[in-house]
Amino acid sequence: MGQFLGPQTVIYGVTDIAEARAWYTQLLEQEPYFDAECYVGFNVGGYELGLNPDARSVTSRADGVIAYWGVRDIAAQVERLNALGARQHSEIVDVGEGVLMASFLDPYGNIFGIIENPHFKQQQAEQSP
Repeated sequence: MGQFLGPQTVIYGVTDIAEARAWYTQLLEQEPYFDAECYVGFNVGGYELGLNPDARSVTSRADGVIAYWGVRDIAAQVERLNALGARQHSEIVDVGEGVLMASFLDPYGNIFGIIENPHFKQQQAEQSP
């Protein structure tokens, strides 16, 4: 089995975390599974929609949105991505309770995010009969 777990998280940069939390709670009709001053996460159909007040300041090309690929060992993947020639876009950041995130620029200028989140359990997609 590969080291990457598939797309897991999309982070939206927000200017007011409390206001964004309320708006997305209403939109998604559910409370977040993770709620802190620096990050709010919702489990939406087995994927995470995250709100981060700092994301706007670290993104450029993505205009505030970064897709994060789930990994089991972020430190090992940071080392591997660096060895593959990716340029580190943001250092590993602990956003709280052991959730670790980092991002890279791929050789084509795209932002490639990785996340190690011990709290998020990705659900299996429902199978059609």
